Amino acid sequence: MRRRVAPRVLIAVREHRLTACVAASAALLIPALAFPPTDTEEAADQRLQHDFASAADEFHVPRSVLMGVSYLQSRWDSHPGVPSVSGGYGPMHLVDADAARAPGPPAKPHEAAPAQPGRAQPPAELRRAADLIGVPAKRLRTDTTANVRGGAALLATTQRQLGKPLSDNPADWWEAVAHFAGTSDADSAAAYANDVFSVIHKGAHRTTDAAQNVTLPADPKVRPHTARPAGTRPKEVECPPELSCSWLSAPYEQIDDDRYGNHDLADRPWDEKIEYIVIHDTEASLKSMFQTVQDPTEASWHYSVRSSDGHVTQHVRTKDTAWHSGSQYVNAHSIGVEHEGFLTQPDAWYTERMYRSSARLVRYLAKKYHVPLDRQHIFGHDNVPSPTASSIPDMHEDPGPYWDWRHYFDLLGAPLRATAGPDSPMVMVLPDYPTYKPRYTGCKGDGLPCPPHGSSAVRLHTEPREDAPLIQDPGRRPDGEDSTEDVSDLGSRVSTGQTYAVAGRSGDWTAIWYLGRKAWFKNPKKHPTAVGASGRMVTPKEGLNEIPVFGRALPEEDAYPDGFPEQTESPLPYSLLAGQRYVTQSLVNGTDVDRSSFVETPGPVVTGREQYYEIQFGHRLAYVRASDVDVVSVPASAGAPGHAAGTPRR
Repeated sequence: MRRRVAPRVLIAVREHRLTACVAASAALLIPALAFPPTDTEEAADQRLQHDFASAADEFHVPRSVLMGVSYLQSRWDSHPGVPSVSGGYGPMHLVDADAARAPGPPAKPHEAAPAQPGRAQPPAELRRAADLIGVPAKRLRTDTTANVRGGAALLATTQRQLGKPLSDNPADWWEAVAHFAGTSDADSAAAYANDVFSVIHKGAHRTTDAAQNVTLPADPKVRPHTARPAGTRPKEVECPPELSCSWLSAPYEQIDDDRYGNHDLADRPWDEKIEYIVIHDTEASLKSMFQTVQDPTEASWHYSVRSSDGHVTQHVRTKDTAWHSGSQYVNAHSIGVEHEGFLTQPDAWYTERMYRSSARLVRYLAKKYHVPLDRQHIFGHDNVPSPTASSIPDMHEDPGPYWDWRHYFDLLGAPLRATAGPDSPMVMVLPDYPTYKPRYTGCKGDGLPCPPHGSSAVRLHTEPREDAPLIQDPGRRPDGEDSTEDVSDLGSRVSTGQTYAVAGRSGDWTAIWYLGRKAWFKNPKKHPTAVGASGRMVTPKEGLNEIPVFGRALPEEDAYPDGFPEQTESPLPYSLLAGQRYVTQSLVNGTDVDRSSFVETPGPVVTGREQYYEIQFGHRLAYVRASDVDVVSVPASAGAPGHAAGTPRR
């Protein structure tokens, strides 16, 4: 999220992040004490599966219900001793609000934050669960077995309090599951219960953060309830009916003779097409962000998604242009969605309920505005192309390498998967998130290692070997400094779902074209970090040794009417050379809008005749003129035995 922050606040945030990360690291020592090894090595990764079975039998809760609830609470991850933002512990996410102190900077003092709709005070359910099973509360924070037993006891007690039998039929437990959501908002509770029953219906399998292999077999007989109408909503809210949404307006007003804020009036999609949905994290508490979005001198965005329960708040109508990405061009063609959280603390903030609410919202918006569900149209703030060379070092890094893009696209109903054979001239980055744990630094302080954690990002080298230097980004570091393994350094990284042209292969290593040069990443056949892809690539037209790369698609000079303030074209400090190829999933016209003054109605849009291909050029996207390139098509059969690579189409 792009915003101005006072120096003293920056210092406070850095000090807080350091303290929180050190605390989280210390908590990593707890699992060894909390989970003694089992008698057999073969059973070690089945401990959690056994815990679910034993607790379900002990408290007469259907196993699928217990496992489905846990999946929605935590995706079966334990994070022993480390609470989520709402104070939840363990795979059942049992809340102990008194003991938990969620990380995050202080809210801005200039005004009180508004009430957050649908939020009940979190019950001290962990302590209640501890009483039900007769163990100390602190044990449920660190001991997975006790945590699961406590969750089963709570479900059984809720079922009895509702006057219902401890039935073997999962369908009889829908109301008890809805109560487990811990929210006063009926629509949120219903959506939660339906998500649990959807997981039971489809089944699930996952390797957890503690290397536990957990499987919930599909039960096709179990189905979610029929969607119910949402409660009363403000007329401004644009959300799917099953999602709990509210409205908190961002101001459009004049600040002085030369400035206005904090968004632009538009008439999208009629004046400009909505091409993208940008995923952010807030790097602040939602309370602070609600204050920011109401300040006309600050940035704006369309939606905020709360970490604890996925509640959505809309701030700007989707027809209007919010100021959220750091690029006026991307802003004009996108919807910005902020997620409460910090990229260095995914376990505390990136909750399953937030992922699901966000995916439900984005799926609705993508359908409404015909936005393709791929990674050149649904992307992070860290993938936004810098509009000019000078702005590259200031572009943002959220939601970072710990955002689970593979899971997110599963929830969007557009799973990321191979679309061509393993020898295709195109590859999609697709590491196995829970088990792929590259080194990162900077969570606890500059240069200090982050705790091992699943990642969506893959690091790039100059040669096909582990000790080779990292790829450099001359735009991000114009002073010539090297790329690093810092969690916020994008200079040598690619991300899950991004697709690139293959530049070479050597043993377990694959090279791609990246920022004008070959970049290598380890891609072993046994544990691949990328898969074969099909689609289209662009390459410079014959006779062109080098073509410019842009961070925005502007109209040509003669498209501007007289008196209209013309944007100056600014190529990025990279080269796309003859023989190189880059993947494209979009062809757009250059557009521009006059944003020099406060207006009462949307300003006119200048649309050029020049078209641009959007390409995956580095970690960020970029644009090249269609007139400068040929298109190379790669069919789905590419990479299969006996199939030749695509040839340019002119």
